[in-house]
Amino acid sequence: MFMMTRRFLMAGLATLALAACETAVPIQRFPQITFAHLPKIGLNAARIDIVSEFHPTMQSPHVEHLMPTAPEKAMRRWAEDRLVAKGVTNVARFTITDASVTEAPLAVEGGFTGAFKKQQAVRYEAKVAGTIEIVDDRGFRRAFASSRVSRSQTLGEDASLNDRDRLWFDLVDALMKDFDAEMEQDIRSHIGAFLM
Repeated sequence: MFMMTRRFLMAGLATLALAACETAVPIQRFPQITFAHLPKIGLNAARIDIVSEFHPTMQSPHVEHLMPTAPEKAMRRWAEDRLVAKGVTNVARFTITDASVTEAPLAVEGGFTGAFKKQQAVRYEAKVAGTIEIVDDRGFRRAFASSRVSRSQTLGEDASLNDRDRLWFDLVDALMKDFDAEMEQDIRSHIGAFLM
């Protein structure tokens, strides 16, 4: 009886010791991707409409809906932070046409040789595209500017979920900086007559 009690006690202590060693992985908090620090782009329009024609599938290989900041959300934030209506007529319509991120597995070398290499296991391809149209009160498009940018990044086979989330955040952040620069240039080139 004493030996059985002792075994149960030892097993209980071993379980507690293992549980004490287990630590929860802290959840990362990412800053918002914002453009409020950049100058406003004043447009000769009575209002700014933001429309999305992008419809996420929520299925593999798409992963944009799993990201800390989805590209579509970042595109909306860009329009809210950068575009401002300063006119009394016309409508400026910002349309999101793409905000996708896909995941593709990469070939990883197996066997003895592969065991000693740090290999890239997955590739993420991110794309955003948008158009700004100036539409007059009769519904005719007077001018437009558009931008389409893409970026890709690979992730190592030994990466943690936190590593992946950090990569996703950095990928969208860099992608949106590219979009901002290209779209501003296209606005100045193609709808400069409607800038205020």
